[in-house]
Amino acid sequence: MPWKEKTIEKLYWSIGEVAEQLGVNTSLIRYWEKEFGSLKPKRTGKGDRLYTKKDIEQLQRIQHLVKEKGFTLQGARVQLRKADQIEEAAVLDIDSLRDKLLEIRTKLVALRNAGH
Repeated sequence: MPWKEKTIEKLYWSIGEVAEQLGVNTSLIRYWEKEFGSLKPKRTGKGDRLYTKKDIEQLQRIQHLVKEKGFTLQGARVQLRKADQIEEAAVLDIDSLRDKLLEIRTKLVALRNAGH
């Protein structure tokens, strides 16, 4: 088996790096941060913003809704909220399904053990 080089992924990106990645000005990112309360990057001791991969994904969603889909900021907020609710419901469904499967497994194990 060939040797696989370990890759180290960054945990945080500066506002300049994020702006370059998205092809926008840093001022637009700061504006979106102010307009979308859910976007809260970490700060250094000097107050510089540090963005995680999740923050960047949210910025990409905002950019897609506003720039490509033509949503107003209010419309984009509504769409993001809906997406978050759908995601939350999916997680709850998965948890519920997991609980049911564990219950079925327990019953099957009990049936198998009862047969011996």
